[in-house]
Amino acid sequence: MSTPNKTVLQQTMVFPLLKLGTLALRTICKPIANRLKKEAGVNPGFRQFIINIAQANHRFTTKLQRRASGRITDAVIRPLNEERAVQAAADLLGELFAFTVAGAALVYEVQRNARAEARKEEKRQQELGEFRRNHKKMENEIEEMKDRCRLISEALSKPVEVTKPREVSKPRGFAWLYNIMCFQSPAEKVQHES
Repeated sequence: MSTPNKTVLQQTMVFPLLKLGTLALRTICKPIANRLKKEAGVNPGFRQFIINIAQANHRFTTKLQRRASGRITDAVIRPLNEERAVQAAADLLGELFAFTVAGAALVYEVQRNARAEARKEEKRQQELGEFRRNHKKMENEIEEMKDRCRLISEALSKPVEVTKPREVSKPRGFAWLYNIMCFQSPAEKVQHES
């Protein structure tokens, strides 16, 4: 499969997996929120802590909504009753847990991609270094071949002493007859005999 098609396939797979992951996080957060509600009923210190968180969140969101709509922000904000505050705090902490897990997953994924890119860059640098070494080696070989060619052309340009070939003595005995019969053309035989 080619790279562009693989990328498109990966992109189409990301969205359903993202939705599935979000659904899984919300499913995990519900038992955590229920556990927080139970702990708030048992432990009075924890109950007061999450009620304070819920009241602070309620004041912040109410002021933010009033500013966005252009209404008065100095008006008194009624606090939530205790049960509603516990419910809001449990929901807030559950969502906070979900966002923390999602953020941690995002940070992990970014770091993993950065490490993968660093490995790819290191591999590219190694390949580039190998290419440069091969290129330098080839340049050296070319220079060596140029030197050899120069030496050969210098040797060929020198005047060559021509030596006169020495005469070969005629064979003795029946050898001369054999040479005449085997190695000469018929015209040479006739000329040689006469």
